[in-house]
Amino acid sequence: MTGVAYRLERAGHVVGGARILDDVTLDVAYGKVLALVGPNGAGKSTLLGVLTGDITPTTGAVTLDERPLNSWDPVELSRARSVLLQANHVTFPFTARQVIEMGRAPWIGTDRSAEDERAIESALDRSDVVRLADRAFPTLSGGERARVSLARVLAQDTPVVLWDEPTAALDLRHQEDVLMTARLLASNGRAVVIVLHDLSLAAAYADEIAMIDRGHLVAVGEPAAVLTAERVEQVYATAVRIIPDPDTGRPLVVPRRA
Repeated sequence: MTGVAYRLERAGHVVGGARILDDVTLDVAYGKVLALVGPNGAGKSTLLGVLTGDITPTTGAVTLDERPLNSWDPVELSRARSVLLQANHVTFPFTARQVIEMGRAPWIGTDRSAEDERAIESALDRSDVVRLADRAFPTLSGGERARVSLARVLAQDTPVVLWDEPTAALDLRHQEDVLMTARLLASNGRAVVIVLHDLSLAAAYADEIAMIDRGHLVAVGEPAAVLTAERVEQVYATAVRIIPDPDTGRPLVVPRRA
C-alpha cells in the first residue's frame, strides 16, 4: 500500500485536567517505519493509544485511510491494524501456539481464514518461538512472552502495525530481529509505528522519528535531522554525543560520561 495511513490534526488529550497530548499534527505513511521517542511520561504511549483507537482525543481529529477513526467498528479496525502493548498477560494456561492463533480471530468466517496456518507458522518462525509452541504461556520468561506476543500480532497480518516498546524485554539478538522485522513489514507496504526508548535503535531502523516531550511533538523527520545533540540534550536533560555508525552512517546517541 502507499499513501497516508493515519492523519492526526491538532490532536490533544486531557486526563483529570492534565494535558497529556497537546496539538499534535502528524502523518503516518504506508511503507515506512515511524519511531515515537521521548522521555518517560512524554505521551508516547498515549499517542499510540490514539492511533489504536483505544484513546479518544479530547481535541482535534484522527483519520485512518481518510475515514474518521471513530467511524470504524471494532471488527473493521482489527482487520486494519494490529497492536502490541507493553504488558503481555494471559490469565489461563494457553500454549504459546494458542496465543498466536488468537491473532487470526479477526479473519474467522472470511476468505482470509484459509491463510491461518501459513500466517501462524510464519509468525512462529519470524519471532523465533517455534521451540516454545507447546509451552504454557504463563511459564515463559518475560522475553519469551514478548516474542510470543509479537508472533500473535504478526499472525494477525494487518496493513498497519502498532508496537509499544517491543524491544524492552529482549536480549540484543532479538532486539535486532524485531526491528529487522519492522523494516521487512514496511518494505512490503505496511505502516509501522514503534514506541522506542533506545534512540540509537530508532535511528538505525526508522525511516522517520517523531520526538515527543511533555505532550508536544518537538520534531519529526529523518533520524539525522531529529537526533541532534542540542535537541536530545534539551528534551532528555542529559549531555550526549552524536556520532555516525561506522557501518550505516546513521546516528548513534552516546551519553557523555565523566
